[in-house]
Amino acid sequence: MARKLGIKLIKSPSGHPADQRATVVALGIRRMQHTVEHNDTPQIRGMVFKVRHLVQVVEIK
Repeated sequence: MARKLGIKLIKSPSGHPADQRATVVALGIRRMQHTVEHNDTPQIRGMVFKVRHLVQVVEIK
């Protein structure tokens, strides 16, 4: 079974660069405290790394 990541927005992207706001939208996060699940892939890890100061990540087994 593939590992999954739970990604939760804990800080607002407003006031941050447009590319970081776009990354949050691309992850599918719509509002504060919203959690989404994604497969653990290098592409998703890179997106999370870019906005690591805005999100909280939990590995789901």
